[in-house]
Amino acid sequence: MKHFLGITCCLLSSFFVFSQEELNPIVSRQVKTAKQFPTRDAGSFDSTFIYTADTLELPFLDEFSKNHFQEYEDNFSDPTITSEEYYKLLDLSNNPLPVTSRFTSQQTIRKIVNTTELTEVDEVLPSIEIKVGDFSSYPPVYTQTTVYPPYIIYDTVDFPNPPDTIWMTEVEFVQDSAVQFFAQLNDKNAFWLDTKAEHSYTNAKNPWTLGVVTFDGRDENGMPYLFGSNSIDYNDYLTSKPIDMSGLSGGDSVYFSFLYQPQGFNDEPESVDSLKLEFYAPDLQQWFQVWSVGGSALQDFKKVHFRIIDPKYFKPVFQFRFRNYSGVSGGIDQFHIDYVRLQKSSGYQDTLFKDFSILYPLNTLLDDYTQVPWDHFRNNPGGKGNKNLEITVRNSSNVDENYLNGKIIIENQGVEEGTITLLGQDLANGDINYESNTVYTSVHDISSEFDYDGTLPGEFQEFQVTFTASAQFSNLSQNDTTTFTQRFYDCYAYDDGSAEAAYGPTGVQARLAYKFTPYENDTLVGVRMRFVPSVTNTSNDLFLLTVWNDNNGKPGDVIYEDDFLNPRQPSYTYDDSLGFTSYYFTDFERLPVTGTFYVGWRQLEQQALNIGFDRNTHQSDKIFYSTNNGVTWLNTTFDGSLMMRPVFSTDLNYGVGIEEKEASTGQFKAYPNPFSSRLVIESSNPDFDGVQITDLNGKSVLESRGNQREFNLGHLEKGIYFVRDITSGAVTKIIKN
Repeated sequence: MKHFLGITCCLLSSFFVFSQEELNPIVSRQVKTAKQFPTRDAGSFDSTFIYTADTLELPFLDEFSKNHFQEYEDNFSDPTITSEEYYKLLDLSNNPLPVTSRFTSQQTIRKIVNTTELTEVDEVLPSIEIKVGDFSSYPPVYTQTTVYPPYIIYDTVDFPNPPDTIWMTEVEFVQDSAVQFFAQLNDKNAFWLDTKAEHSYTNAKNPWTLGVVTFDGRDENGMPYLFGSNSIDYNDYLTSKPIDMSGLSGGDSVYFSFLYQPQGFNDEPESVDSLKLEFYAPDLQQWFQVWSVGGSALQDFKKVHFRIIDPKYFKPVFQFRFRNYSGVSGGIDQFHIDYVRLQKSSGYQDTLFKDFSILYPLNTLLDDYTQVPWDHFRNNPGGKGNKNLEITVRNSSNVDENYLNGKIIIENQGVEEGTITLLGQDLANGDINYESNTVYTSVHDISSEFDYDGTLPGEFQEFQVTFTASAQFSNLSQNDTTTFTQRFYDCYAYDDGSAEAAYGPTGVQARLAYKFTPYENDTLVGVRMRFVPSVTNTSNDLFLLTVWNDNNGKPGDVIYEDDFLNPRQPSYTYDDSLGFTSYYFTDFERLPVTGTFYVGWRQLEQQALNIGFDRNTHQSDKIFYSTNNGVTWLNTTFDGSLMMRPVFSTDLNYGVGIEEKEASTGQFKAYPNPFSSRLVIESSNPDFDGVQITDLNGKSVLESRGNQREFNLGHLEKGIYFVRDITSGAVTKIIKN
């Protein structure tokens, strides 16, 4: 979709625009930065790596239930790493010049001064021929260049003293060096050389297996290739490692197969957009397009299956790649692929992907929520298990297949806490078998079966949850199992942690309110939110964090609102590892809440602020907005959940006031204080599990879990901050100078 810039009246499939609320495509995603193949630096190749890929054997199969993207680790000390050092300045025999060498391209002179005769004579100093290397790319290209000594000599003939030498401070040619490192990849479990496309479990609609790869206008860092542009271009690549096809021919029945889908849960690609498949002919060192499809509206995954007969591909280092031609400005014009397979001894009739698979990962064992505070759950465990656990599986066999029981295993730090059995007949919705090529979505009540150890210590808990389901026929086992972490931290959440769109009401003074009913009354200290870049950049817009009580199922009276002297702004720089920014109440106010309440904002700008919108969990009945100063509240018309999480003090006793609070388990301090960059945490708390640092406005600037106790905070602005021991709740004040 390329037509949205500056106007919000262009209605294109999943870019929804109404007069009072918007659901927009996102233009970035949260990802772990990955190096590409090979690594290149725009300024110099110094200390960069070039990787030589290992070669894979047939058959090749990736159904994307696991991430098989190659990871690139720059380990300079690894004994397998080799390197080459190059010098910038060489003599004409290609020998490096001394490390002190400096030259200029300007002619320099010896100025001879005769004070008796009052004359001056300038003699040009002898030029020097050297070779100058260009380090912008590897290998460096050397150019023969005429240079001059970097000084001017003043020689007064009627004085016995030696001539004066005036050195130039700025010269063009200075001896330098660059080291290029080389590494050999050797990971048969990694199939793909680049990571520009996104490995995802939530973007596609009814994929055939657990996991797909998504192509759009975002790069490997999750940001637009060109923010705010209407243009289209080649964007994401997914390039295979070399595959040994030597010794094969067109008579060996080598077939290439895959599945593809336009749009999914995201943005519809237009007819001018396309997804392409290309093959690499090693001897010709050239890529050839062998398949392409244009954009269209959402449809089920389609099969592509064809025979390879051209001899130029039957080589030891054959490769293939997918790439998309579409909008460059973000998460738009999306295609998804699944089940990529390359095999010999196949046939034209072999178009079946005979498999059984779970289609989506589970995201919670709780009813309604995906996350709640641990002490809230521990104090009120009865009936909190999920009453509507949705499970989707697919039988891709061409015949009906017998089902097996499913199983959910719950563990805490490797210790099994419980097992829940899901009857195969229930997974198949009562069918006697899984019917061929059929998707089954079943709903299960596990409200009384989520068992756990209520004596588990600490203020936070994490449970590792594994779900397995299968059928009684030979098929791939890797997509019969999915895992997730059931977190119990300090907040309530409905979302699964992924944003497929961006949401918000439109209009100056518009309100957005999100409904929560906690397990017990407690003290609210703030809200975590994940804003996502969309059609327009809203990071400079202002809003007032607001909390309402309940009025017959809709927002009632305001019980907290920021004052106009301390408005907030959407942040795209997240301060925790889950991709959220913490907005604490002004002056660290602690707000007691009883029963149902609503968190959200009153915005001071016209345009939607674009909070992350999860389209895989369904809590739209809890999303309200108002465009008439809160007189009338309306439910959203979009199905999904907001990435907005109210934060409770729970048993942590945040202590985020001005007064410092000593840890009950011993000493807690940060030094040096004041500090300029390096900050060291000292804690005698045996359960120490990280710190959170907030500014005077309550905004979290750093959250670190684990035992890290030393931080470089030189990037922070000068001022007062507070450091909190996450487990004990102890707080100390620090000053950045």
